[in-house]
Amino acid sequence: MTARTFHFTLGPVQGFVAQARRTRDFWAGSFLLSWLAGTAMRTVIAQGGTIAFPSPNDAYLDWLTTGQGPGLPPRQGCIPNRFKAFHATVGSDFEPHLVEQAVRDAWQALAETVWQQDLARYVRTDSSTRDIWDRQIDGFWEIAWVLGDDSALLDRRKNWRSQLPPVEFGVKCSVMAGWQELSGLPVFDRSALNAFWEPLRQMCRQDLAADETLCAIAFIKRRFVHGFAQVKAQMPGGWTLHGWKVDPQTPSTLDLAAANWLAHAVREESAEALTRLHAAAAAVFEPNDCGIRHLRCVKDAYQTRGGLSALNSSALFQHVLVSQQECPDRRAAGAMTLALKALKCKAPPSPFYAILLMDGDHLGQLLGEDAAPPKISKALETFTARVPTLIDTCNGFLIYAGGDDVLALLPLEDALRCALAVRQCYLDAFKGAFATADSRSTISAAVAFAHVKIPLTRMLRDTHRLLDEVAKDATGRDAIAVRVWKPGGLALQWAQPWECACSQESPNQLVIEQLAADFAEVNAKRGTQTEQTAFSSKFFYKIRERFALLNPPTAAPDQPAATPVFTDSDALALLAVDYLASGVNEGREKKLKLPDAERLIQPLLEQCHPVVRIPQPTAGEQPPTQDPAGRLQPDGTLLHKQARLEADGALLVRFLAQKGVE
Repeated sequence: MTARTFHFTLGPVQGFVAQARRTRDFWAGSFLLSWLAGTAMRTVIAQGGTIAFPSPNDAYLDWLTTGQGPGLPPRQGCIPNRFKAFHATVGSDFEPHLVEQAVRDAWQALAETVWQQDLARYVRTDSSTRDIWDRQIDGFWEIAWVLGDDSALLDRRKNWRSQLPPVEFGVKCSVMAGWQELSGLPVFDRSALNAFWEPLRQMCRQDLAADETLCAIAFIKRRFVHGFAQVKAQMPGGWTLHGWKVDPQTPSTLDLAAANWLAHAVREESAEALTRLHAAAAAVFEPNDCGIRHLRCVKDAYQTRGGLSALNSSALFQHVLVSQQECPDRRAAGAMTLALKALKCKAPPSPFYAILLMDGDHLGQLLGEDAAPPKISKALETFTARVPTLIDTCNGFLIYAGGDDVLALLPLEDALRCALAVRQCYLDAFKGAFATADSRSTISAAVAFAHVKIPLTRMLRDTHRLLDEVAKDATGRDAIAVRVWKPGGLALQWAQPWECACSQESPNQLVIEQLAADFAEVNAKRGTQTEQTAFSSKFFYKIRERFALLNPPTAAPDQPAATPVFTDSDALALLAVDYLASGVNEGREKKLKLPDAERLIQPLLEQCHPVVRIPQPTAGEQPPTQDPAGRLQPDGTLLHKQARLEADGALLVRFLAQKGVE
C-alpha cells in the first residue's frame, strides 16, 4: 500500500461561530463545528488512516460513534476544523471524497432532526420554507481536501474558491447577516412575519426572542440541543454517527458579569434578605431562564446555603429593571430594586464580562521538524485535556479548546488570572512532551472586557483582531493584549510580552492585577491606607495629561524618533511628587516620602512602557545586543522597551480595581 497524506478543512469557521446574538449561539457554533470535524476524522480512521496531528480525542470519538463514552457527555468543542492525517497508510481503495460526504451527511441528519422536531408541524406543504431550508443547508459548508505531502497544497486548494454561497432573497435573518429568514416573505411585513414566527416562539419559548426571525443555519444552532440525542445516521466507511444528550443552558453575558457578586451575596447575606431577593427576582424573570448555575463560584455558593435555586441574573442590573420593554411589570421591577437596596452589599454588580482568546505561536514552524509532529500532538492532547478544569476553576464557561486554540467567557475578576494559568498549562504540556527545559512553543492571549450592552458578535470579531494584530503582530507574540469596551466605544488598550506582564515576586499573578488589588484596597479603606496599599482615584484622573507632558514629541513618519525631554528617573520623580499630592498620606501614621512614592509607582510605570518582542536575527544579520532600551532573551529575541509612556496601563489598573463602575 502507498502512504500518502490527507489534508482536510471545513469552513466558514467565523461565519458559523462568530455570528451570534447569545452566548448560546456562540457555543453552539463551536460545538457543532467540532462535531462535524470529528465526523471527518472518524471517516478517515474507518478507511485505515492514521491521524498523527492533531491527535484524535478517543473519548470524544467514542461518543460520536456510539452515543456513549467515558465520563460526562462532551459539552465543548475539542477538535480543530483543520487537521492533517500524517503518514496515513492508505492504498488505492482510500476514497477522500467519502470524508466530505460524511460531513455533509452528518449535517443533513442533524438538520432533518431539527426540522421534524420543530418545523414540520407548523409549515404548510405548499410553503417556500422547505425550499429555503434545503437551499441553505445544502449550500452553507465550504469543504476542501487534498492528497499530497506538500503542506501548502491545502492553502492553494482553498484559493480556488469553488464553493459559492447560494443567492438569498427576501427578509434577512436576525442573527446571520445575508441569509434569508425562513418565512419566505419577499419584503418586510411585521404582521405576516409574526403570523409565521409566533407559533414557533410559543413552542420554543426561551429559545426565540420576540424580534428574532432566523435562517435555517441560525435556527439549527438555536434548537439542535433539544434533539441532538436522537441524531443517528449511517456514514460512508461503514460506521454509525450518533448524537448525545446536551444541556441546553449556557451562561449569558449578564450571568458572567454578575457571577462573583451573586456568589458573594449568597454566602454573606442573611437568609431573610436572600429569600426576599430571590422571590423578587422570580417575579420579574423565570428563575430557570439562566445558565448562571454552570459557573463554579455560583454553584459552590448555592451548595453552602441550600434550599435556593439560582436566580435569573438579569434582575440584578438596574439598566434592565428600568427598561419597560424588558420588565413590563413595573411593580415587580420596583420590588426587585428595593430587595437589592436591602442587601448589606451596596455596590451593584459590574456590568462587564470578559472574552478570553488564546492561540499558540510558531506552531507551523515547529511542525516542519521531522520528529516534531508526534510530540506536538502529545503536548496538545495534554493541554486540551487540562483546559476545561482550568476554565471551570476560574468561574468561566469554555466555548472551545482544541489544538492550540482556546476560547472562553469569564467574569471580569477572573479573566487575567485564567489567561496566565492557561499559558502555564500550555508551556508545561510542551515541556513535558519534548522532555526539555525549552518549552519549544509559546502562546499569546487576547482579553476583551466588554459591557453587557455591546453586541456579542461585535466583541468576538474584535477579540480576534486584538489577538492577531496586537498580541501577535504588534507586540511580537508570546504576549497578552487587553481591551476595554464601554457603551461609548473603546476605552483603553494595553499589551505586554508575558515576561514583562508577569510579577517576578508572584509568577502566578500579573503586575497589573497586583496594582489593581492595591488600588481596590485603598478605595475599600476610604482614607485609612497602610504601607501595603498604593493608589487613590485622584492620582489617575489626569494621568493622560501627565504622560503627554513627559513623553517625547511625536516625530514625522520619515524622521528619526525625537529625543525624550525627561529621562526615566526624571519621569519617576515627577510622577512621585504628583502621587504624594494625590492624598495618599491621608490617614497614614507614617507619612510617605519621595523615595517611598517612587518605589510604589515604579511597577505602574513599567506597565505603562510598551515593550515589543523583536525576533531573533536571521543568518547574516547583526544581533541587536547593543540596544540600551531592551534586554536579550535566551532564545535570541529582544524585548525592546519603548521610550513613551501610555496611560492605558494605569487606566486598566483603575478599571480592574473599580470593576468598571465609575
